Amino acid sequence: MAGRMRAFATPAHVPAHDGAEPVLGRRSPQASIFDGDQIYLDHVGRNTFYAFMARERHQLFRDEDFAGLYHERWGRPSVPPSTLCVALVLQTYAGCSDQEASERAAYDQRWKVALGAGEMERPFAKSTLQMFRAQLLVHEKSKELFEASLEAARRASVLRRDGQVRIALDTTRILGRGAVKDTYNLVADGIVRVMRVLARQSGQPLEEWARSKNLAHYLGSSVKGEAGIDWEDAEARQALLSQLVEDADRVLEMARRVRGGCAPGSEAEEQLVKASEVLGQVLAQDVERKPKGEVEIRQGTSAERVCSVHDPEMRHGRKSRTTRFDGHKLGAAVDVESQVITAVDVMAGSAKDDEDSLELAQESQRTTRLEVEAALGDCAYGSGPNRERFEEAGIPLLAKVAKRGAQAGIGKEEFEIDLERMTCRCPAGQVTSKVRRQGYERDQEGRAIRVRHAFRFEAAVCAACPLRGQCYSPRSRVGREIQITGHEERIQAARAWQHGPEFDRFRRERQVVEHRIARLAQLGVRQARYIGRAKTLFQVQMAAMVANLTLIAGRQSPRKTLSSDQTRPTRIMTALLVPLAALLTRLAVPEPPSRPIAIVPLRHRLALCLALESAPFRPDL
Repeated sequence: MAGRMRAFATPAHVPAHDGAEPVLGRRSPQASIFDGDQIYLDHVGRNTFYAFMARERHQLFRDEDFAGLYHERWGRPSVPPSTLCVALVLQTYAGCSDQEASERAAYDQRWKVALGAGEMERPFAKSTLQMFRAQLLVHEKSKELFEASLEAARRASVLRRDGQVRIALDTTRILGRGAVKDTYNLVADGIVRVMRVLARQSGQPLEEWARSKNLAHYLGSSVKGEAGIDWEDAEARQALLSQLVEDADRVLEMARRVRGGCAPGSEAEEQLVKASEVLGQVLAQDVERKPKGEVEIRQGTSAERVCSVHDPEMRHGRKSRTTRFDGHKLGAAVDVESQVITAVDVMAGSAKDDEDSLELAQESQRTTRLEVEAALGDCAYGSGPNRERFEEAGIPLLAKVAKRGAQAGIGKEEFEIDLERMTCRCPAGQVTSKVRRQGYERDQEGRAIRVRHAFRFEAAVCAACPLRGQCYSPRSRVGREIQITGHEERIQAARAWQHGPEFDRFRRERQVVEHRIARLAQLGVRQARYIGRAKTLFQVQMAAMVANLTLIAGRQSPRKTLSSDQTRPTRIMTALLVPLAALLTRLAVPEPPSRPIAIVPLRHRLALCLALESAPFRPDL
């Protein structure tokens, strides 16, 4: 995909040059009387999202911003990239496929208004849209489309131009596109993935290559379904697993030998490495090898487990205690005042909610060009290390302190901890200054970063306490311990804020991000359309852009509906221009039409329009 785009529509008057790269096609901002936004605007509606795109498309997308995707001088003119950008917006708004997007651009009056396309014009083909999307991903231009919506929000005064901004942070799940399978089928899919690369590089069809290596049985629909074993028989299951692992090792060895003959850094070597790494990771995570050569399915699930060979970037995720999913995790930042989405990101499904929270806040500062007054998050963002990261970055973080689980008893929050005097007072009034070492705090990579301590009450004092049964286990032989961390001061300050008057404002403002994530879910981000995290991020960025643009369009003052006297000349002109545009378009076609075109005299058409003045508007008159 490193090459330039080639699949572009070519005007009939431009000669085609085989193998030539396209040059940048530009769209004139000067409107024609035959454009869709001139003919159908009142029929579609001036207050619709399509009319909004017709008004804003020239400011949202400029052809020269995409000049780096095209040849500078040679080649045939491309479809203007500004037109394709509008098409991507409309496709996300309508939730349609590439083929349907191409058809709507050709036949749907609403799309013709938004695109400014002529009545008989077919603006682009399906392959053109697909290639343009691929080039946006390769050249990392998709972020610029999303940022164009923020610029539109600034122009419309929906987003502040100066001052500060308060953002709310939250995450949601994205179900992956790849098929999730168990260990048996996962290993088999990994074998087939390597087989495809080896067969392609050998120049043989996959079926022929597989038969020559005695691996054709992996090309069926399911290795488990075609195994024909009794799945209640443990020995049969063990034999199948052993055969799978043996074939996987054999295929990896073949890939290693073929790789030795590849040029270092070549595409062939890269394909072998990627396929072999996926199969090797599946074996390492799902299969446990015994000293005597036996194998068995590994117990437990790693957070980094590859759950789909078709999309190796998918992970097992958990949004809550009861909600599990396989895929990715979306992080979003929203301006609580304007409800504009200021930043989005796609993380691994197994990532913690606060993993990229600071990056989202910093990205919001860059995209809005405003200082973040505060970042608002739920309990998942309120960990001590995350508060420390925000503090070091100079961005205030407002987040609730996580509560204990549904266990009974007196919790840590009911103890009074004085960090200056290093004392701890229990609900019964007992005070202790005895502190003991209790292990280490570790970072996300498992490295020890600081010592963890705990206040300990004397066992004799706790034994005689009337609250002992509520405080901790009566069978314990030691007194109650209250753990303190290096972030204890920050946690205490957060608890105090949580019980203050500002907390009500926080609770109201943080709801905004939940509403905007619900809007993104309406636009289809709950299910990934593409394979891979980078493509899924593109899908999320387009959905966030459409969410922002529809928000801006909805807040603009509605235009007044034209009266009957005002629409009378419009209907007359439209009735004259539509057939004239169709006639001129047909005359430009080199092949003669299949049947003669009936030309109605203008005086007869004018009389007909005046007679039907009170009838509803029909563009086919």
